[in-house]
Amino acid sequence: MFYRTRVSDAVIRRLPMYYRHLKELEKAGVEKISSKELGKKMKFTASQIRQDINCFGGFGQQGYGYHVSDLRKHIGDILGLERSYRVVIAGAGNIGGAVANYEGFIQEGFKVVAIFDKDPKVIGTQIHGLTVKNVSGLSAWLKDNTADIGVIAVPAGNAQAIADCMTKNGIKAIWNFAPVDLVLPENVFCNHVHLSDSLHILTYMMNEDQLFQRIEERNHGSDVRI
Repeated sequence: MFYRTRVSDAVIRRLPMYYRHLKELEKAGVEKISSKELGKKMKFTASQIRQDINCFGGFGQQGYGYHVSDLRKHIGDILGLERSYRVVIAGAGNIGGAVANYEGFIQEGFKVVAIFDKDPKVIGTQIHGLTVKNVSGLSAWLKDNTADIGVIAVPAGNAQAIADCMTKNGIKAIWNFAPVDLVLPENVFCNHVHLSDSLHILTYMMNEDQLFQRIEERNHGSDVRI
């Protein structure tokens, strides 16, 4: 019998990676794959892949592995991709505009239905077939229209007010590009995309060898007694 347990954030963050790789395999005409083969492609161990997938009941067959198309569909269902989502964007600048213009989202079931901004020069212009609305009307628009996901691509100082407006008017998930950690109700899910954090991780990785070399030299040169 399968018993539900809390799935770790690490497993959840790997699910889109599985989905993306399986889509690529499916597109390439691959019909089946073992956990070892999939792990080699993704640089995971076979055991890790089996553990992750078994969190949701397991879909493989002993001696066969996974049917690529079926597993991709199962993971799509786990991710909630069997339905479509209406997306509203606050911020029509570079990031908000890029989100609105990205064709891949509509293919995955994410439809941008409205975009807002406060800049008079931007309000009334067109982005991917949508007329940019005045952000002062966001609350009224949300009261009259349904939306599932809110995208916040505004300066840090305005982000919390936008988030409050969205959550008070039914938004249950926020994709936050503003460089600030939002305070949200417990029943609202948020994925923070701090672009500078990603660059900081890259610079760390670039300098890791030199970092530990300096640490080793410093420790070797000091008279440390415990």
